[in-house]
Amino acid sequence: MKKLIMAILLSVAVPAIAQAKPATCLLEEDGKTLYKGKCDFDPQGNGSFFISHPSFAKKLNFAGVMVWIESKNEVYAQIFKLEGGSYMWGEVTRSQKDKACWVGNGFKICTWAK
Repeated sequence: MKKLIMAILLSVAVPAIAQAKPATCLLEEDGKTLYKGKCDFDPQGNGSFFISHPSFAKKLNFAGVMVWIESKNEVYAQIFKLEGGSYMWGEVTRSQKDKACWVGNGFKICTWAK
């Protein structure tokens, strides 16, 4: 039974991991660069995406950031902690200056494909 459950979990998890694409990310908070460098961009459908990378996990102590598009006018950024769980970073809107960036109240998330 455990083998069957594990096989099912792996068949679901592996395609999501395989979709990740190399990118460059920028995370800013209060005008200060928290991270700029390599990241893995994983599309989640409907324009939503998850970014992660061992480099920013180590530097910032979180596993990744999700930009979740709930509807046309409702987009949120959520931080996933390394130790488990997550917290809402806040609502974001797409930058008019750079479409690769999402801007919230005091923070910015950008991802550029390589």
